[in-house]
Amino acid sequence: MNLKHLFILSAAAVAPGALAADPQVDVKTSAGTIRLELYPAKAPKTVENFLQYVRDGHYTGTVFHRVIDGFMIQGGGFDKSYNQKPTRKPIENEAKNGLKNDLGTIAMARTNAPHSASAQFFINLKANDFLNAAAAQDGWGYTVFGKVVSGMDVVMKISKTPTGPGGPFPTDAPREMVVIESATLVADKK
Repeated sequence: MNLKHLFILSAAAVAPGALAADPQVDVKTSAGTIRLELYPAKAPKTVENFLQYVRDGHYTGTVFHRVIDGFMIQGGGFDKSYNQKPTRKPIENEAKNGLKNDLGTIAMARTNAPHSASAQFFINLKANDFLNAAAAQDGWGYTVFGKVVSGMDVVMKISKTPTGPGGPFPTDAPREMVVIESATLVADKK
């Protein structure tokens, strides 16, 4: 028996369901629920950061404050009065992980500084190749760390929300607030 066969046999000996599944988070919004699947193998620091905000209840009561149909929806940083919620220190950019800003993926929002992402995230409404590390003007891009696995209809509904000025935002704020009511880790289904 060669090494290749040994590997296949050892992999086959693992019981179904014994391998850890990628974590999933339900984001319940005033427009419906979005289920996200996260990829810790590709973006470990980003996923852990996001999950810590979920465990801390940070996203409860935040809004999707920036909605650009045909581009993305962004939330997780401001409450219903447009007060910015306090965050932990920013995390390292992991955009060079091979994941792309494709339709339905979730990525970290950041400032012009590559390593400035904290709590805000966005969901891509199309393939936004210019946000990927390979095409980014700053050479970094925006870290993709998961994707929508159910509730894409909710994402698209949010994307069609009429926008205008709101709080400190001169444009792109939904005229009717889309509130994140909760974000919870989905328990393993056994």
